[in-house]
Amino acid sequence: MVIRDPVIQREALLPPHMPAQNGQHIDYKLLTLVRTLPKIELHRHLEGSVRLETLIDIALKYGIEMPEYDPEMLRPFVQMMPDENRTSQHFLSKFSMLRQFYRSNDVVARVTREAVEDAAADNIHYMELRFTPMALCNVTKSPLEDIVALVAETVCETAKTCGIQVKLIASMNRHEAVEIGEKVMKAAIANMHKGVVALDLAGDEANFSALPFRGLFQQAREAGLGITIHAGEWSGANSVWDAIGNMNAKRIGHGIRALEDIAMINVLVEREIVLEVCPSSNYLSGIVDSLDNHPLILLTDHDVLTTINTDDPSVCNITLSEEIVRTMTHIGLTLEDIKKYTLRAARAAFLPNSERDALVRQFQAALARF
Repeated sequence: MVIRDPVIQREALLPPHMPAQNGQHIDYKLLTLVRTLPKIELHRHLEGSVRLETLIDIALKYGIEMPEYDPEMLRPFVQMMPDENRTSQHFLSKFSMLRQFYRSNDVVARVTREAVEDAAADNIHYMELRFTPMALCNVTKSPLEDIVALVAETVCETAKTCGIQVKLIASMNRHEAVEIGEKVMKAAIANMHKGVVALDLAGDEANFSALPFRGLFQQAREAGLGITIHAGEWSGANSVWDAIGNMNAKRIGHGIRALEDIAMINVLVEREIVLEVCPSSNYLSGIVDSLDNHPLILLTDHDVLTTINTDDPSVCNITLSEEIVRTMTHIGLTLEDIKKYTLRAARAAFLPNSERDALVRQFQAALARF
């Protein structure tokens, strides 16, 4: 992995405060500094990382009917807007539109390539990009196994070109058939040599237990894949226990509602479970009523291992640098705090011990310059 030297960029000349698209304000002087910081992202969905301009190109090429072929006209259909209802249903509705654009393997490759390029441009040096193979082949009906290999190969090639280290997490939905999950699991194992490092379970946690997928995740774990489970987002602390007790998850996607049960907090601390926290996503989907009241610091103060992530940068209209600035502005984190969150993410990476230790040392050296 290449650790780049920090360079102060010309954005420092921008006004100190400018409104962001989703209604939050960004301190651009602080953003300029944070952009130079080497960063880690552990929770980012490929399907939520698509450029608006790319969607327009795809629509024109494949004849997808739209009211207007203009990025700004498309934005309300695929991004959360300031005046919209902040509910889980409305947040997830954006993906219904996005899934219509995966019309060919070329489209999947392009979206994958651009997601890696955008992360590198934001000075992310290590990223674990998760993707849902079934969502990428719903339209094309391509074999799921081929889609996993395509994403893995595209990531390997693009990451090398961009000087960023990217690993992959294959995801399945708990509200879909276990048979689909089995195909995802087998394809993930088959592509471990191409950078697939973990398996994820997402979807409707409020109405579907993770338990039916327990056997699949046990096989994945025995094959050497890491386990991360979406929990404590749409449902409460019981969902977090389901992920840990039944699925043996080492990381939890979101997990912030574990605070509803202090016993659950104790389990997270004792077992050193890492939470992949996504503040802006939690706000935009209505899980928290404001960024000022986000429980990230409270979780950290309870000694829970927490990290900062974007979840869906295009749906939330945010970069990781902007996410970090918002946590500093609204939640009160300092630059020294951000360094700690970054190193915590490095220690939680789904890598072999020697590679993970090397990653931590590289980030320790890079962050020491700030």
